Amino acid sequence: MLLASGVFVTSRNIAFADEKSKIADPLSVADAKKLTSPVPYSKKSISQGRSLFARNCTGCHGADGKATVDVVADATDLTSPKFWKNGTTDGEIFRSIREGQGASMPTFKNQLKEEDIWHLVNYIRSLWPESMRPPLQEDDKSKSN
Repeated sequence: MLLASGVFVTSRNIAFADEKSKIADPLSVADAKKLTSPVPYSKKSISQGRSLFARNCTGCHGADGKATVDVVADATDLTSPKFWKNGTTDGEIFRSIREGQGASMPTFKNQLKEEDIWHLVNYIRSLWPESMRPPLQEDDKSKSN
């Protein structure tokens, strides 16, 4: 690890920082509402999102996404989208993860690739009540195995 301008830099950070962002930076609320996920809501994507969630999100949202962890009192219960303050569309969820939510949630745009954020969006939507989830799509057979 290098310490550059008070920030720890790893090879992972450098690799992601070098990627060209496909989405405007910063992403506005209005632009986020127009976004749709380029990653199909599939078992494969949900599984990838679950792994990313376990590494990046459980500290505040808990392993089950219910935010019952004592450390962060204002973390969003990801299983109850009816109570979300920042929107529930694909793009609004993406924006919340990518841009963060003020002091309560950090930005992840420098830690995760955009495709990985979309996998997180899919995983988070899989935590919703079944009646609110998008229809599950088939995994691309040519990319599996």
